[in-house]
Amino acid sequence: MDKIEGSVLDRVPPGALSLTLTRSTIKMVHSRTWSVDKANQVWDILIALQGRGEYLINGQRLSLSPGQALLIPPHTRFQGWTESEEPYLGIAQHFTLKIFGDHDLLDLMELSPVADLAPWPVMEPLAWHFRQSAPPGSITMPQTAQFMVLLNAYINAAFRGWKPAAAGRIEGAAGIDVAVMQAASRISGAPLDPDIAQTALAEAPYNPDYFQREFQRRIGRTPRKYQEFCRMERAMHLLESGHNVGATAALVGYSDPYYFSRMFKRTMGRSPREHLERISLSRDGRLMHFDEDAQEALIAAGITPSRG
Repeated sequence: MDKIEGSVLDRVPPGALSLTLTRSTIKMVHSRTWSVDKANQVWDILIALQGRGEYLINGQRLSLSPGQALLIPPHTRFQGWTESEEPYLGIAQHFTLKIFGDHDLLDLMELSPVADLAPWPVMEPLAWHFRQSAPPGSITMPQTAQFMVLLNAYINAAFRGWKPAAAGRIEGAAGIDVAVMQAASRISGAPLDPDIAQTALAEAPYNPDYFQREFQRRIGRTPRKYQEFCRMERAMHLLESGHNVGATAALVGYSDPYYFSRMFKRTMGRSPREHLERISLSRDGRLMHFDEDAQEALIAAGITPSRG
């Protein structure tokens, strides 16, 4: 089946994240005589653009090639050098990423230290532009926005899972906020797993009945109904990518396409056929001539809006 991509951060509520670049971007240009031995006070991500870097972190040797990123945690000693015949070029950026106030989001995750920034043909021009456009002594809003795209690509590639009971270490309302976000992320990442909602409930560091109520209060659905919503979101992607209703039903785990259509309408508010009709109308611009209520009424009645 077509791979449906999603971001680990997709389920983070708007406004909950705070990204800060703590110094201007470092434009790495290193020869074979270069070496470094230091520790930083904040997170440091390195992105290789040319050549190859070698690093020793906590006794582990890591290599960084073009298209790869290396994340170094705060207060972690690392050594770096290059054995590359060509100059080793790249980016180093110091930053913090907080969630729900002053809680370190990356510290809640299990991440591979080195990961590919995929798709690199898309990310490479952005990475070069980020490097070339970085002011030498300041931080700008465009730099921060571009860096968030690169960081998000790293997190998606490096993410192994949430640290067990990480939210339990956070006191007060922020702890339950983080736990709900983690559970929503787990569910949305595996909506076809029949046990994922129950697993997410069991892994939360709270009483299951209490956590289910708090989850529903914040998300608007119980974990099981949220799983069904994520399942239907995946079905929407499949329909939009050209799969028919029967094939889509099978790909999201329904043997009966008619039952799938009923569940899709119950969850998303329109049938698969009505959704496809909306997509068709949107592509040729005909939905622009009607407000949302009028669009829904016409499509529900089986009437195709005209261009007027």
